[in-house]
Parts: sequence; structure tokens; C-alpha cells
Amino acid sequence: MSIEIANESGVEVDTDAVLAVARHALDEMGVNPLAELSVLLVDVGYMTELNHRWMGGDGPTDVLAFPMDEGSVDHGPGEAASAGGEPALLGDIVLCPEVAARQAATAGHSAADELHLLTVHGVLHLLGYDHAEPEEEREMFGLQAKLLASWRSTRSR
Repeated sequence: MSIEIANESGVEVDTDAVLAVARHALDEMGVNPLAELSVLLVDVGYMTELNHRWMGGDGPTDVLAFPMDEGSVDHGPGEAASAGGEPALLGDIVLCPEVAARQAATAGHSAADELHLLTVHGVLHLLGYDHAEPEEEREMFGLQAKLLASWRSTRSR
């Protein structure tokens, strides 16, 4: 699994942990081990620009996911073996640590925990999950919670 990370946010972030949670989510979801993912951490100004340009949103957001090649994404362990060795270009996840820190304070957990949650959230979006409808939201957020819990349990050993 090739995961590139670049921290251009100006905020100190444990990028090793962000990489680890992304890799865990991809592994648990049975994504082709040759898959490629990019994670970019940006400042509020750049996230505001991206949110406006690509989502039509106002102000910064916490996470954006830009899928690259959905046709080559394996959605489960049963498909991983039939992937034929073709690398999947999953896409890019863009995170804004400053927005994550504000959300973490409101939610009552650490900024690091919020970044881990947002990373998994971004991975799921790249894999085709969405939360526009209530049923989709239940599925995606349930899976997100399960992936975070399993990742945290592996870290505490």
C-alpha cells in the first residue's frame, strides 16, 4: 500500500498516526494492497478555497475526498483476490487540522482523535461511501466507528 502524506498546514501533526489509521482502514476494507493514496494537510485558507471551488461551500471544511479511479477500487475482502494485481489510484484526502481541532474541542476529544476520524471518513468516501441519505449515513458512520475502534484496539496492545 502506497500512502503519501504532506503536511502543508503549518500545524504539528503526528503524520505517522494518520498514515497508520489510513492503512488500517484500507486493509480492513480489503483494498488492493497495490493501492495508492495521497493525504494532504492544509491550512484554513487553502481548505476554504478547495471547499468553495469543488463543493460550492462557504468557509473551510474538515475533510475533502477526491476519488481518482473508482473502477479499480476493491470494496471487500472477497474482491481483493480478484483484483488482478492492478494498482488502484484511490485519490486524495485533504484534511484541515485547524478545523479538526475546533471540532475536537466541541466533541470533547483530542485533535489527534478528530484527525484519525476524519482520515477514516475520507477513506470511506474514496471507497464510494456517502452520507447524503439517512440509510447511507447509518451505514457509513457505523463502519467508520467500527474501523476506528478496531484501529484503537490494535494501538493499545
